[in-house]
Amino acid sequence: MELLPTKLIEKDGEWYQVQKLTHKPNLDHIETVSGSTDEYYTYSELADTRKVRPQQRRLFFALLNDIVKWYGAPIKDFLKELFYTQFEVINDGKSISLSDSTQSSVSDANDLLDLVIDFMFEWHIEFKEGYKMLTKDERFYLYQCCRHRICTVCGKHADIHHVVGSTIGAGGDRTKVDHTKRHVMALCRVHHSEIEQIGSVAFSAKYHVPVDGIKLDKETLKRIGLKGKYSSD
Repeated sequence: MELLPTKLIEKDGEWYQVQKLTHKPNLDHIETVSGSTDEYYTYSELADTRKVRPQQRRLFFALLNDIVKWYGAPIKDFLKELFYTQFEVINDGKSISLSDSTQSSVSDANDLLDLVIDFMFEWHIEFKEGYKMLTKDERFYLYQCCRHRICTVCGKHADIHHVVGSTIGAGGDRTKVDHTKRHVMALCRVHHSEIEQIGSVAFSAKYHVPVDGIKLDKETLKRIGLKGKYSSD
């Protein structure tokens, strides 16, 4: 994946995103895919080009330790090379490093962490030390916990908890709520009850997990079985 410098331009009250290409585009391919050479759709996202942060490096190795404990053998070096190689394959040969002298970016490290976290969910590996290292901007972890209905704290089967300010209230009918407008997080019955008893501040301090929650799109909510009355239905 190539990072392209992008400018935002405002003209007559409308905003345009302009990218400077590093090489001549394949116009034949563009026309085949989109039917036009002067207007077509592309996918873009904001990239954080700052260098890898120390907390990202600590999180990566904490997650590897979780996998090692689950597997029961000293395979940390093998896992590191495995995920580094996966990153290179997905990014067309682009290498990554988490060392102090790295040229890799924050976005690169987040892509690497996504590979590790996705692997752990796929193999149902519990987050023992890794979740303690997660910072509030690690939204992928919270999303995957909800998507797989796995408790953010202990990794057991979870309910979908509405965080403070988004709660439905006792006796409320969840099937008549537009859950896309509410912040949620995945918690098992035990931790769901505990956060409601001691409050989100004390809960976050005890378990070192972000408790502000995330918003999920309608398709994800329906896929995990959270029925509701959605505004787009």
